[in-house]
Amino acid sequence: MQWVWPGRGILERLNTGEVVIGDGGFVFALEKRGYVKAGPWTPEASVTHPEAVRQLHREFLRAGSNVMQTFTFYASDDKLENRGNDLRLTGQQINEAACDLAREVASEGDALVAGGVSQTPSYLSCKSEDEVKAVFKKQMDVFVKKNVDFLIAEYFEHVEEAEWAVHVLKMSGKPVATSLCIGPDGDLNGVSPGDCAVRLVKAGARIVGVNCHFDPMTCVKTVKLMKEGVERAGLKAHYMVQPLAYHTPDCNRQGFIDLPEFPFALEPRVVTRWDVHKYAREAYDAGIRYIGGCCGFEPYHIRAVAEELAPERGFLPAASEKHGMWGSGLDMHTKPWVRARSRREYWEQLQPASGRPTCPSMSKPEGWGVTKGHADLIQHKEATSKQEMQHLLEMQKKAKANA
Repeated sequence: MQWVWPGRGILERLNTGEVVIGDGGFVFALEKRGYVKAGPWTPEASVTHPEAVRQLHREFLRAGSNVMQTFTFYASDDKLENRGNDLRLTGQQINEAACDLAREVASEGDALVAGGVSQTPSYLSCKSEDEVKAVFKKQMDVFVKKNVDFLIAEYFEHVEEAEWAVHVLKMSGKPVATSLCIGPDGDLNGVSPGDCAVRLVKAGARIVGVNCHFDPMTCVKTVKLMKEGVERAGLKAHYMVQPLAYHTPDCNRQGFIDLPEFPFALEPRVVTRWDVHKYAREAYDAGIRYIGGCCGFEPYHIRAVAEELAPERGFLPAASEKHGMWGSGLDMHTKPWVRARSRREYWEQLQPASGRPTCPSMSKPEGWGVTKGHADLIQHKEATSKQEMQHLLEMQKKAKANA
């Protein structure tokens, strides 16, 4: 049984060495369920379909999540109205609804609420520091009003923009966590993971790490590099990791969005629950104590994190009531060959087949190599025109030829 100490914030938990389990990938999960549109990836479902968002929160809570992160990814006004996205909802409406849903479910267990901001079209379009910070402040004001427990600046490809976000969020007086969507090669401007982490800690982040874009083991490797950089600089921080639930050994610096399978054919790359056991142990052994998931992570993946770290945490999540550890429940199966699989050794040693005999094991990333400042990344409210699309198809053809 878990003993709940009321009033413990994120830093109080981490300061004692407690494992904090994050949630999974709301954007991808709700897109598959029919509540998020791929492309804009905006979170209006918090207003239009609150029952879907609430249910996913509950499933992650039951699976072992200690943090209900507000479904506010890409909920800044400049993103909500980008490239013809006409939602007729404001960022304030979406952010407020998301906070209410996260708090409602968090109160059903020992969970904290984290308000989240992410990278902006304004930064990609080379708007000023003050203009970008104003975007973050509008979201932060809602989070302060709704009294979330801490703040997360996540999914930043450029450490500079993440620093700007931290500068704003720390004005709230609440703890700030910051995660970049980078791999071992660093951010898109070539800033190393160690240097990125140092800059974020100096900006005011108390928790630093990575999320999205890369597979679990790559993300753990990246956070290790961040940790080394922080310690080398004589600074202190807590560390977090929330990776993809996809294998990405063939990714370049840009991560999985450069893969030709992104976003609609990634399923053959999905990590198994047993892969997640290995990831959770690797992260814990690296000194990372905030461990969760991002795109592709479903509740059963988070349950695997909670089950792997049950000895350290002292309890299992509620969802383990319906899951025998390491497949032990299979001893109740009617087929004898399936009953023979009800053991840890079988699943640890299994090398899953893809069932796709004519498909390659890895892909060639397109590698367009464009980032902030490039004309093709300047954003606008109008929908993508036919002329713009023709240009993109020509760019795609060149990229494939050079891959």
